[in-house]
Amino acid sequence: MADTCDQPSDADAEKHHKSELEAEAIQEAIEVGSSHDGDPENDDSYDVEKASTTHSKTKHDPATPVVTAQDWTRPDDPGNPHNWSRWKKARHFWPVAFLGFACTTGSSIISPANQDLQQDFDISRTAAIVPLSVFVIGLGLGPMIAAPLSEVYGRSLVYKIIAPVYVLFLMGSGLSQSFASLIVCRLFAGLSSGPVLAIGSGTNADLFVPKDRAFTTAMFIMMPFLGPAFGPVIGGFAAYYRGWRWTMWSETYKKIILQKRAKKLGLPPPPGPKILSVEYFKTLVTVTLVRPVTMLVSEPIVLLFGMYTAFQFSILFGYFAAYPYTFTTVYGFNTWQYGLTFLGIGVGVFCAVATCILCDRFVYQKKHYMAVKEGRAIVDPEHRLYAAMIGAFCTPIGLFWFAWTARSDIHWISPVLAGIPFALGNLSLFISAALYTIDVYGPLNGASAMAANGLLRYVLGGCFPLFTFQMYQNLTIKWATSMLGFICVAMMPIPFIFFKYGPVIRTRSRYAPVS
Repeated sequence: MADTCDQPSDADAEKHHKSELEAEAIQEAIEVGSSHDGDPENDDSYDVEKASTTHSKTKHDPATPVVTAQDWTRPDDPGNPHNWSRWKKARHFWPVAFLGFACTTGSSIISPANQDLQQDFDISRTAAIVPLSVFVIGLGLGPMIAAPLSEVYGRSLVYKIIAPVYVLFLMGSGLSQSFASLIVCRLFAGLSSGPVLAIGSGTNADLFVPKDRAFTTAMFIMMPFLGPAFGPVIGGFAAYYRGWRWTMWSETYKKIILQKRAKKLGLPPPPGPKILSVEYFKTLVTVTLVRPVTMLVSEPIVLLFGMYTAFQFSILFGYFAAYPYTFTTVYGFNTWQYGLTFLGIGVGVFCAVATCILCDRFVYQKKHYMAVKEGRAIVDPEHRLYAAMIGAFCTPIGLFWFAWTARSDIHWISPVLAGIPFALGNLSLFISAALYTIDVYGPLNGASAMAANGLLRYVLGGCFPLFTFQMYQNLTIKWATSMLGFICVAMMPIPFIFFKYGPVIRTRSRYAPVS
């Protein structure tokens, strides 16, 4: 009798099994949603046997229909985005890429309107930088919730919501009659545009298999960096001729596709996370807050690369205050003229993408081929760092070039051209560090590592412009920029250290599955 009471009933076992599946789904949805380089081929698999156990009462034949609802029916399943035509993939990829460009353009487009803001709202030069800063901070905070939600409701729905919301808050910025309302609208514009940067790479992974993903990944990462470079160019003309207010003016995710297929066929869907459940919020807090902070303080790779990329990212946004000060005081440029000076940074962004593609093509892919030939499953992640080591030299070169040639007796084209090596080094470091981090920690822990990196970059990047003007005014252009260059020189050894000692550091990591 006692033995009978101690044994769980079949209903209890089934209920416990279903809870485990839902918990796993919650964990996967949040972690993969935060990843900047998630692989749906590895992350979206679903055990059909578990599904048939959980939904044992279904009337459908588990040999065929349930498989259709839970996974692709065959490798060439036309519903799989990997099997779509090139044209259909392009129709889904490029709008997202250009949306990333549009969202980050909104961050810097207001920078040439600094003087207009001072006059209209009777504020200081530092206060006029705040609309730029709050937008950048919003870019870092927005993805923390939207990315996990995209794994539950699909990427298409998130895009359809955030795009018009972003436009509305930009319009609100342009129509603001008080400085406070401008700040609020700019903050929410940043919050609503930030998710594009987080889930856009997920769309890229949905559409392209890893071997075809190098070019599209480079293009997607390039777009958010081009936005801040071209924003002042567009905003400069708009602010000069029309006033500052004119500076404002198909689903691809596998799980969502299969859920729709299951509903259409009348089949039970795979267990998914319940958004309002305690488990969801518990995992949300763990993945988006606790784990990134833990990795930031305990993992040398996350901490050092996070500090390095965040500092360089901050210099880029500090330039939105430094460039106007330099080219108006030294060369007497007007609003649209100094807006054009950011084209040098734009050229550097293209050069960085070319550098990363060449390093991947002629170094990493070669190492990968040799590893496969030798029977090794993976190639050492340290071979991702060649572009970072090149970029480590380029950034300080650009900074010192700018510092010592931004003089009235030297043509203005020289400090403009200094933006090319600066941007080349800046973006090369970020792309290389991101690829290295994901390779070291895998798509799940790598998501938390990149979340920590993103939080550092956007918070520091948002604060940096607030004191840039005072720094340049008190230290002079020469020594303020030189100081930034010296700090970059001090950080130069970081990618070289990990290139040499990375394997040893990885063996001591709690989070690196390749160790």
